[in-house]
Amino acid sequence: MTAFRLFSAAALLTLATSASATSFVVTTDAIVGGVAATSEATSDVSSSLRDDKIVLAARDDAASFVASQGAIRGVQLEAALEHIRQQAPSLAANDLQLAQAILSL
Repeated sequence: MTAFRLFSAAALLTLATSASATSFVVTTDAIVGGVAATSEATSDVSSSLRDDKIVLAARDDAASFVASQGAIRGVQLEAALEHIRQQAPSLAANDLQLAQAILSL
């Protein structure tokens, strides 16, 4: 009976490990895909706004916004987001993506 329990425990551990590895890969792929989409969406904006004083002034607010996952929205960031959307009305990036682009300048 002890050998059966040992075998059962080993089998259960193997299944649990493979399930965790699979979910880790899926989660990692989702994160990498999200970062790639953010990068693509914001690369055009960041290249055209690199010297924009309104956008550059919002870097500290953008850092707070990103760090707080959108809870802290400073006045300079709000002005920069509005300015960016006026400059590129067809842009399909959300506020978090734009804040990350501002930080990358």
